[in-house]
Amino acid sequence: MGRKLRPEEVALWRLVADRTERLDHGHKPKDFGAMLNHEPQKLGAPKRRKLIEALTAPATNTAAIPTGIKRKPTTHITRVLSVSDQVKAAPVRMDRKSFDQMKRGKLKPEGRIDLHGHTVDRAHPMLSRFILSAYADGKRLVLVITGKGKERDDGGPIPVRFGVLRHQVPQWLALTPLSSAVLQITQAHDRHGGGGAYYVYLRKNR
Repeated sequence: MGRKLRPEEVALWRLVADRTERLDHGHKPKDFGAMLNHEPQKLGAPKRRKLIEALTAPATNTAAIPTGIKRKPTTHITRVLSVSDQVKAAPVRMDRKSFDQMKRGKLKPEGRIDLHGHTVDRAHPMLSRFILSAYADGKRLVLVITGKGKERDDGGPIPVRFGVLRHQVPQWLALTPLSSAVLQITQAHDRHGGGGAYYVYLRKNR
């Protein structure tokens, strides 16, 4: 029979048992006390103290950092796309040749609506009626003028978004019922208003 465990060895065993999670439910875990009795010469008092300190230290999920090396804080930068960038990044759903001609201002709009100067509450229903009417008439390319927006805030108590209609129109066009009629949206060429207008290419009305 082996020798009787000393108090510090019993305490060490209990620390290990408390911090150990059973991974394999089909096998009996090894008796750490028996391991100590079998090879006592491999775990002297200094090593035992170090092991106890390691086991009782606060758990952490980060790797140890060598002395003298400073860890740089991790930063995650999320870029929020502007409305114009979102429109530019949208996939081309129409014929590529027609799309390129439209971008160069080579296609003539079959209808237009000027929302510049209107409030959001008035502009939204005006845009809805215009788009659905143009779609019902079989038109394919229409021009929606929004204006580029205010140069600066007027200093009122409520902050005003610059170019509120320029910002809202693509969102309105992407929602039902207008989305069922709209195939493509892109910024107009300079000859048709540039950054203050949108080309809206409609689906075929079958």
